[in-house]
Amino acid sequence: MATTSNSSASFEETDTRKDEMYSTIEGWIDELVDDVDAAQASEEFQEWLDVQSRFHDYSYRNTLLINLQCPEATKVAGFNTWRNEFDRHVQEGEQAIWIWAPIITKQCPDCENSPSYHEKIGCEYDETPPEEWSKGLVGFNPAAVFDISQTEGEPLPELETEATGDAEGLVPLLRAATDELGVTVRIVDAAEWAHGDAKGVCKQRDIHDFTPIVEAKARPNQADLAVTLIHEYAHALLHFDVDDEDERSKREVEAEAVAYIVGRYFGLDTSGSAFYLAAWHGDDPEVIQNRLGRISSTAQEIIETVAED
Repeated sequence: MATTSNSSASFEETDTRKDEMYSTIEGWIDELVDDVDAAQASEEFQEWLDVQSRFHDYSYRNTLLINLQCPEATKVAGFNTWRNEFDRHVQEGEQAIWIWAPIITKQCPDCENSPSYHEKIGCEYDETPPEEWSKGLVGFNPAAVFDISQTEGEPLPELETEATGDAEGLVPLLRAATDELGVTVRIVDAAEWAHGDAKGVCKQRDIHDFTPIVEAKARPNQADLAVTLIHEYAHALLHFDVDDEDERSKREVEAEAVAYIVGRYFGLDTSGSAFYLAAWHGDDPEVIQNRLGRISSTAQEIIETVAED
């Protein structure tokens, strides 16, 4: 079974599906670590970023799985969701895309497992009966989804949203999102810009409200300004308290990746971004996983915050 985005992965064997999904994710990350200074790694990383921009509210593990199985996917949903909510039907013979679906059920307050597993492991908690337990996340199961290209039927309804793909509208939205993101932003006239060739900076905390300060150089190209703001917001959210210079250089890739995802999501052309993954050379797989998780969650936070305004 393939474990890179160069050829499709498949999880059709029911008995081994869970183990294969786990090992495929681990394999992708191991290969990214092994080849982190190679062009191939940058290409695969950018493919994952493209998928993440289309599925910003999915975990990085699920976007990895989607990318490995169907990198051209644009909209995915379960069989019944396509049929019941969109009046579309999965075409005969289509292969499912397998992702992780959360299991939400009654959860033991002590061992945090479902009632059946709580009994299985012999947890002694008995202060309240299982029927009175609150629901919570107890695990994940493989779930089959299908891309819209695998379905036929009624066209999807066009969502009436603000024209956030136009950067003239996106920049004000990004500025309006600063309070919720906990950032102070300033657009500085080019004649007053004091940071050389830098397009933007994330500076010390404001002495009045202790929020990070983002400054961006004003410019006619509003799309470029928007991406700069997103990049510096990512620094403010992710890296403000990181003092180690080596680690800060590694996290520059994370900020650029967040800007790529969010910019793509809002319809900006961010194809000129360069991801120098050689900065991650020497990181072990667990560290790389943490970086991917930070990229995914930060991009999601910015997208959801800006989209609300």
